[in-house]
Amino acid sequence: HVSRIHKLTIEDVTPEDEADYSFIPQGFAYNLSAKLQFLEVKIDFVPREEPPKIHLDCLGQSPDTIVVVAGNKLRLDVPVSGDPTPTVIWQKVNKRNDLVRNNDDSLTPSENSSDLNTDNKLLFESEGRVRVEMHEDHCVFIIEGAEKEDEGVYRVILKNPVGEDKADITVKVIDVPDPPEAPTISNIGEDYCTVQWQPPKYDGGQPVLGYILERKKKKSYRWMRLNFDLLKELTYEAKRMIEGVVYEMRIYAVNSIGMSRPSPASQPFMPIAPPSEPTHFTVEDVSDSTVSLKWRPPERIGAGGLDGYMVEYCKDGSTEWIPALPGLTERTSALIKDLVTGDKLYFRIKAVNLAGESGAAIIKEPVTVQEILQRPKFWLPRHLRQTLVKKVGETINIVIPFQVCISFCFVMVIYDYLAKVVSLNASSHCFTAQEELHNGEISKVLDLELKAKAFSYVSPADKPGPPQNIKLVDVWGFNAALEWSPPQDDGNAQILGYTVQKADKKTMEWYTVFDHYRRTNCIVSDLIMGNDYFFRIFSENLCGLSETAATTKNPAHIQKTGTTYKPPCYKEHDFSEAPKFTHPLVNRSVIAGYNTTLSCAVRGIPKPKIFWFKNKMDLSGDAKYRMFSKQGVLTLEIRKPTPFDGGIYTCKAVNECGEAEIECRLDVRGKQ
Repeated sequence: HVSRIHKLTIEDVTPEDEADYSFIPQGFAYNLSAKLQFLEVKIDFVPREEPPKIHLDCLGQSPDTIVVVAGNKLRLDVPVSGDPTPTVIWQKVNKRNDLVRNNDDSLTPSENSSDLNTDNKLLFESEGRVRVEMHEDHCVFIIEGAEKEDEGVYRVILKNPVGEDKADITVKVIDVPDPPEAPTISNIGEDYCTVQWQPPKYDGGQPVLGYILERKKKKSYRWMRLNFDLLKELTYEAKRMIEGVVYEMRIYAVNSIGMSRPSPASQPFMPIAPPSEPTHFTVEDVSDSTVSLKWRPPERIGAGGLDGYMVEYCKDGSTEWIPALPGLTERTSALIKDLVTGDKLYFRIKAVNLAGESGAAIIKEPVTVQEILQRPKFWLPRHLRQTLVKKVGETINIVIPFQVCISFCFVMVIYDYLAKVVSLNASSHCFTAQEELHNGEISKVLDLELKAKAFSYVSPADKPGPPQNIKLVDVWGFNAALEWSPPQDDGNAQILGYTVQKADKKTMEWYTVFDHYRRTNCIVSDLIMGNDYFFRIFSENLCGLSETAATTKNPAHIQKTGTTYKPPCYKEHDFSEAPKFTHPLVNRSVIAGYNTTLSCAVRGIPKPKIFWFKNKMDLSGDAKYRMFSKQGVLTLEIRKPTPFDGGIYTCKAVNECGEAEIECRLDVRGKQ
């Protein structure tokens, strides 16, 4: 009972439940009665029939196209009705060719579309990536992880004995775009290039919004992004690269879903630029059939190097440039042969490397192919521009470079005598004249319609004469002072110095005191007391010493002083020193069983005697210890020490001046 309301409920009433029922409240004098009678009523059931119906309008959205992102789950809940319960069949258009794309970018099946499957078991599987679930009032179509192949038109069909209903649902799967193909590189410059690519074959079902470009060095693994804003075009000029470094490029496509996988890398490329044009391009020489050109290398060559130069010429009045040389030349000069006399030609030259040709250096004025009559030229070597000094009797050999433009005759004059021309090299434009040397002036003359002269002065040299006015200026102690004047005849060459010699009057054997002495006075020292000396002097130039020498007339007498030498008295220095340790002993901790050493350093004069002690006990007679002393370094070797060998070790040094000692502690640890 609830509150004041009392109720009796009989479930699943049967004929046995027919009886009189009384309600008697506790504590009250009255009761309530009721009689239950069971009536049997027979009703004829007429089944209700309703055709099947698909209620797509109940989804609350347009049923035309359902968009799903690739990788996400697709769930289609389709409300259905019908009596008796209809049979549900799901179908998909078999081929993408059977889909018709409408103007609003939606997909609808064509009239000729076929079923994806006819196997009802497959359509009604409750497991797997694509499955169908059946419920009383609706059916569910599920795709786990939608893929590109799942896109299409799905048809749901309801059938029961009363009728049939069907509906088409278009599913569109959108994804990131496919990666574009590898980009192509063109228009490569010094630090830039042009990158081109094509749109991806599949845009993922959404328009491509733009592209992202990356580059890296070939030997690197790090890709660097070149743009932060999406590229709308299909071409891009990449800049700020390093010339001579090999790079690779790749591209990404981007739509509203995301960014595609990277494209394959482009072909490796190296930014290089053509060199600049050659400089100082001039015509060096012209004849009746040849033109000689010369130039200098470009100011900028770059990482591409320089393969060579291409020389071309063009006739005056024509626009056709003709190669002047077969292929490229690596030299900075060229001789163009087999030209027609009288032609007026323009010449140009280009530098070539891996990147291509440079700009052209052009001679602006036309060059007429003809022999030019001009004054011959001499290139007198630097050493012939001043006086040429040769020894008397030598043969003179002078090489003179020259330039002429037509045939010539050659004359060399030496004091109005013709010299013998022993060599004439027209190809190198040099000649050699050779003749016995005469003192005078040599003139070279090229006789033609114009003449040129060059002069070279030759001065034959001979040995000089002796010095003049030699004097013995003073004699004192063991020294003698001499003076003299330069020779009157220097041999037509500069005096390089003097040679001074001395001789004892008793033996008259000459000894050289000074050689190549450049002054005209000197002091001869270290003479022997009581002896008499003569002196003589030779002058010297490039031909050698003079034939004769200037000699002193009177000897220099070195007198005896009669004094005795008394050596100074020096106090002998006492180098004695008491022992002193310069390097102390160091406390040590060693492992038992391994040889160990204790070292220190001591000094003292005389050499001190060394004593070693352990705990104040002398170790001199113990064979377990070995003592070494080398250049003041003292060493005590302890053979295979035991813990018993630990203690205080003392080193004592003793000599005549005193003694010194030093000690340290040695700890011997047992083996672990």
